[in-house]
Amino acid sequence: MVSKVNSESRIKIRRRQPITAKEYGPDPVDIHVGKRLKLRRRLMKLSQEQLGEAVRVTFQQIQKYERGHNRISASRLYDIARVLGVDVAFFFEDIGHDVTEHRPTQNLPQNAGLGENPVPAYEQDPLSRNETMELVRLFWKLPSSEMRRNILELLNSMSRRD
Repeated sequence: MVSKVNSESRIKIRRRQPITAKEYGPDPVDIHVGKRLKLRRRLMKLSQEQLGEAVRVTFQQIQKYERGHNRISASRLYDIARVLGVDVAFFFEDIGHDVTEHRPTQNLPQNAGLGENPVPAYEQDPLSRNETMELVRLFWKLPSSEMRRNILELLNSMSRRD
């Protein structure tokens, strides 16, 4: 903290030093949001350039968002969510204690907020798994709707065998 004495009133005014990315690196929450952004963009088969054009930023900016190097403003996140067809909350899903415990502001008072409570493994979003992405891609590569229907029937019958 920086202390400054006001010469007229002799009252100490304390200013907190800002937390900078240079000191701590990208915020773990920004990294998490960026990963979720990349996941959804890839599931939607959009390039960084296509998404950037849709929300009026460069593809380099999308890269920085996805890596967590640049924070996404609330209005930009809202625009991205609309283009990707998800709620803003999607970007905060699966955020657990492992992400939030490494934040430079981790000692702030905790209030129940968006994504603050870890989700048990069985409730985690299946879209965050690599297998889901691969399955979806392969499914839509099948040449006919009849083949896709047969695969769905097979999966349904296999999942009922428990």
